[in-house]
Amino acid sequence: MLTRDQHYSIDAYEKIMAIKAKSEADIKAYGSMSHKLPILIRTAGLSQALAFVDARGKEIQRTLLEDLAQTIGQKSKETFLRNTRQAPLKEYMFLTQQSLDALLWYKRFAQSILHVDVSDIAEDEGE
Repeated sequence: MLTRDQHYSIDAYEKIMAIKAKSEADIKAYGSMSHKLPILIRTAGLSQALAFVDARGKEIQRTLLEDLAQTIGQKSKETFLRNTRQAPLKEYMFLTQQSLDALLWYKRFAQSILHVDVSDIAEDEGE
């Protein structure tokens, strides 16, 4: 039996490997958002952070939301977004913790597999 963390790492690895076949711009945008999203969640809250990326992010960044939703066991990005808006406090806090735990793996694999690091994020913000 796998731990939740092992499940997240396996799923994130598979999703990151699929992104590796994309264009350099998509890889950078996806990896950059993998680094930024945990910070957005901590500062704005889960629901607001996800809504922001869904509304203002690039298509590939919205793909990260779909990937994250699947990793933590949500049926789809839309279901995940709806659940974050409607969940009671205890469930909302659990969704937040699950998201942050899974995003840790996305960030690690963005660094090790996609080779996106902090300097790439700083350059991306200058655009």
